[in-house]
Amino acid sequence: MKIGVIGTGMVGSCGAYAMAMLGVGTEIVLVDLNMEKAQAEAQDIAHATPFAKPVRVRAGDYSDLKGAGIVVLAAGVASKGPEESRIALLGRNVKVFEQIIPNVMKYAPDALLMVATNPVDVITHIVKEISGLPAERVIGTGTILDTARFRMLLSEHLHVSSQSVHAYVLGEHGDSEVLHWSRARVGTMSLLKFAEQNGRPITDEVMARIEDGTRFAAHKIIQGKGATWYGIGAGIARIARAIVSDQNAVLTSSIVTPEIVGVKNVAISLPRVISAQGVVTSLSPSLDEQEEQALFKSASLMKELASQVI
Repeated sequence: MKIGVIGTGMVGSCGAYAMAMLGVGTEIVLVDLNMEKAQAEAQDIAHATPFAKPVRVRAGDYSDLKGAGIVVLAAGVASKGPEESRIALLGRNVKVFEQIIPNVMKYAPDALLMVATNPVDVITHIVKEISGLPAERVIGTGTILDTARFRMLLSEHLHVSSQSVHAYVLGEHGDSEVLHWSRARVGTMSLLKFAEQNGRPITDEVMARIEDGTRFAAHKIIQGKGATWYGIGAGIARIARAIVSDQNAVLTSSIVTPEIVGVKNVAISLPRVISAQGVVTSLSPSLDEQEEQALFKSASLMKELASQVI
């Protein structure tokens, strides 16, 4: 499968690199307004493929997206600084996607669109509206990275593999996200029971530390190096692999959903079954009262933000 990547900043480039290293797709085409940058990134990634998988990586323009099964949207404008409001930044990004999406649809009308540009939930809603595609074909990376952070921190505390931890982060990819503690599992056991038997109890102090490490990870990384890119690059590759391999994998991702906890027509993350057709099922996990209230707040925030730019 051919995969297009629009935007060759760190997120787009790391997503392309992760897909190439994992052998996701047969060809990756990088598209950017700065063709020289796209060509340089494509060459650099291509030089790594002899050590990994035989994936063709090249730069191109929109016409080179013809036949693509997935187009990753990682473009966007950067904030002008603290003086620019979130709404103003969103408004400028709307203009960017009003230029990008018609070109993508012209040459790759059958592609699934994967949105990685932040704020990803609102941008996913915008892309769905501009493209006119069904919601299941416009997938935001959402909380796939937050879920990975949550599982990693739990695995470190419990001294088990993160692949044995089954826990999700729901809602906004951002400060209002909801860590789904009440149904977290390790293997087939509840988190609390496993932690007790393993001699690594989940105390209030542990929960607070993991909440902070999950919710504010991006803030700390940005403070240290300016932006995050490796984690989300791997998240892009994971969603793409579910599509390319028709896996029916359960991954947290963001699509425009008719109703979530009473909030209608909103894009936030839930566990979703992703296959070659896109999102084939959206799941409604059991929530305790506190989690349901938090998810309602998160969904309401995203609904309000989207209403100001759509």
